[in-house]
Amino acid sequence: MKTNLELLDDENPEWTAEDFKRAVPFSGLPLSLQSKLAAIKKPSEHFESATINFEYGILDAFRKTGADWESKMNQALKQWLQEHSLA
Repeated sequence: MKTNLELLDDENPEWTAEDFKRAVPFSGLPLSLQSKLAAIKKPSEHFESATINFEYGILDAFRKTGADWESKMNQALKQWLQEHSLA
């Protein structure tokens, strides 16, 4: 399988052979952890995944704002659309 280098970054590094050896299936996790992971809010039907290119530094600036950087970026884009006409 070919690695998609665009998907790799500090938050999502490529797995090593050692990572695969340590991995366990979801069913092998403690029930308390399974419950917590199952309760994590998943993107709703209102979200769409896309591949898009940004100038260097843009994504890094948002990532530095914390774990919910994608939500902050989405909010910034929504606000921009409210304030500007695309017509």
